[in-house]
Amino acid sequence: MIRREVVYFDKPGSENTDETLKAARARLEELGIRYMVVASTRGYTAFRALDILGDLRDRVDLIVVTHAGAVEYRVEDLEKLRSSWARILTCPHTLGWTVGDSFRSRYGGGFTVERIVADALRRFSEGMKVAVEIVLMATDAGLIPPGVDVVSVAGTASGADTAIIVTSAYSREFFKLKVREIIAMPR
Repeated sequence: MIRREVVYFDKPGSENTDETLKAARARLEELGIRYMVVASTRGYTAFRALDILGDLRDRVDLIVVTHAGAVEYRVEDLEKLRSSWARILTCPHTLGWTVGDSFRSRYGGGFTVERIVADALRRFSEGMKVAVEIVLMATDAGLIPPGVDVVSVAGTASGADTAIIVTSAYSREFFKLKVREIIAMPR
C-alpha cells in the first residue's frame, strides 16, 4: 500500500501554477521519471516550468505542447521558447481525432468517441483532459516512448492546476494509457 499526499486547489486557475509545477517536480524526482510534458497556450506555464526545472535540464526531457499553429504566442515568446532547452510540440489535439481509432479497433463500427473521452476526463477537471491528451500527442510525435511513466501538467484556461503521472501510449493504443497518480488538481 502507498499513501501519498495529493494537492487539491479550492478553485482552478493560473494562481496554482507554481504550486502545481513544484509538486510535479517533487514527484518526478522521487520516482526518477525522465519526461515531463507541459501544456502551454501562451507561454506562461512553459516559462515557469523552465525556471522551476532549470537545474534538472540534464536529467529531464521537458516537452512543451502548444496549440496547433501556436497562434496565441507572441512571436518573441515563441522564439525564446524555441531557443530554450525544452522541446516544443505543436500539433492538433488528439482528443479531436485519433483516439477514435482505438475504440473502432476494439468495438468495431464507424463511430468516434473522442468527445466522450474528453468529456469523461473533464469530470475530474479540464486540466485532467489536457494532461492525458498531451501525453498521447507527445507519444504520437515520437518525443516520448510508449510504456513509460510521464509527469503531465496542464490547467484550466490559463496556467497549470493539474499534474498527474501517466503511463504513455500511442493514441491508436489508447487502452494502454494508464493514469497512475494524481499529483494536483482543482476540487
